[in-house]
Amino acid sequence: MLLRWNSLVSLGDSFTEGMDDPGPGDTYVGWADRLASMIAQQAPDFRYANFAIRGKMLQEIIDEQVPLAISLKPDLVTFCGGGNDIMVPNSDPDALAEVYEVAVADLRASGSDVVIFTGFDTRSTPLLRSLRGKIAIYNSHLWSIAERYHCRMVDLWSMHVLHDRRAWSEDRLHLSPEGHQRVALKTYEVLGLSDAHAWNEPWPALEQADWVTQRKADLKWAREHVVPWIGRTLRGESMGDGMAPKRPELLPLARATDENCVNN
Repeated sequence: MLLRWNSLVSLGDSFTEGMDDPGPGDTYVGWADRLASMIAQQAPDFRYANFAIRGKMLQEIIDEQVPLAISLKPDLVTFCGGGNDIMVPNSDPDALAEVYEVAVADLRASGSDVVIFTGFDTRSTPLLRSLRGKIAIYNSHLWSIAERYHCRMVDLWSMHVLHDRRAWSEDRLHLSPEGHQRVALKTYEVLGLSDAHAWNEPWPALEQADWVTQRKADLKWAREHVVPWIGRTLRGESMGDGMAPKRPELLPLARATDENCVNN
């Protein structure tokens, strides 16, 4: 297969940084790194940068990351943002989409192909179900933007395989390593590099917890993860304050030899 892209820059927040998919030291791997490793198996000189930082709001991604991507002129850009904004009370998905579109227009005008992502369907996540309407509105705008600017779309909303709790880490806000692998495989397919549908392979059977156990787990999750997140939001703090991108330069990514990077 003739590879169309020789360089990739990934932009976004914790989703694209790779939380909670542990890597070497204190770093994370994530779907974007996994995707880059898969592509590099076809092109050993493939170059990759990842500017994503956890906690970033859409405007921060646009102000801090998009200009860097444009300056590097990569063949391919993945751009995902707005999820943290949607979670803020009184946020406006219509206004967010207008901001998002300007960034996509700039990226496309620079000559890069662009991959964008819908928001997840939160129907399986307690306390986040109320956001489904806003996410759906935002997603409808993203589909229109993708069509207007000829972007490829990874439809996370329709990935029913991600409704399994094994796709998510303990905080239920970030994907597990297997969840990240599923998204990497889906993106790989969207790029036309595979038609195996490996991302949609059924999960092994899992015994369901009883109602009381599930409710206890929900309360524990809210206490340990949701309440601290709300506190940070009210204080104007972010998990990514003071952090630098994990892969800030567009450098060659050697052919993957560690099976854990690609297949876990």
